[in-house]
Amino acid sequence: MENLTVVGSGVMGRGIAYTAAVNGFNVVLNDVQQENLDNAQIYIEKELNKSAEKGYVTSKQVKTALANLNYTTDLVASARQADIVIEAVFELIDIKIDVFKKLDQICPQHTILATNTSTMSPTEIAAQTTRPEKCVAMHFFNPVHKMKLIEIIRGLETSDDTCAKVKEVGARLKKETVEINEHPGFVTSRMNCLIGNEAMNMLMEGLASVEDIDKAIKLGLNHPMGPLELADLIGLDVRLRNMEYLYQTLGEKYRPSPLLIKYVKAGRLGRKSGSGFYNYEN
Repeated sequence: MENLTVVGSGVMGRGIAYTAAVNGFNVVLNDVQQENLDNAQIYIEKELNKSAEKGYVTSKQVKTALANLNYTTDLVASARQADIVIEAVFELIDIKIDVFKKLDQICPQHTILATNTSTMSPTEIAAQTTRPEKCVAMHFFNPVHKMKLIEIIRGLETSDDTCAKVKEVGARLKKETVEINEHPGFVTSRMNCLIGNEAMNMLMEGLASVEDIDKAIKLGLNHPMGPLELADLIGLDVRLRNMEYLYQTLGEKYRPSPLLIKYVKAGRLGRKSGSGFYNYEN
């Protein structure tokens, strides 16, 4: 398990690529748009330099990571020698299935195909391939290089060998892992979505301000980040897609807050758009 490919160079994809390169994997980061790859490369190199300045990584690790990283829009070149491919595209199941179908045709037979999804079914995605036993979900958390956990979610056909190898990858990435049997939302997303959605409904009802809701959860329940601040970090459009999926699969208690729908319609998507429940333009 030396050659690791990441498909999708957004926030999660670039974070996974950065973490894998620092920890010695040969990494290829793929995206359909060269501009996205250019932005990811700028981000990764800046993060490496910042981490070196703060003493989190050595200059040798920076040099090795930069040497280990390659960027390309060519999916065939990205995946044809991969031992594991981690898909980190938009949280839309049709897009993920399309990527998996292509990877199934490109990758060697031994390659593990992992989806970095926070809610969606690895069984449904894997069923579109000829290797469902080698398909799994690896749910990373943002920011990837700081967060300690990976949820490993077994699909119906995922083999014990695949799970064992993915756990080895997680250990090499210096992450703790938990093994989850597939169910919509897994463990963390089901809890986070409920808490965040209730916080949005409280705000809509005028119960308290954004700042006070977040402060109450951080100091009263010892969460490292308030639920509204966290939703802004994840992206309100991403959170809405997650809520819609959970609403469809798990029922009424996951109905998206009307306030969340309104903010997404207004283009207030959180940090990435400059405003959400907080403003980030300054």
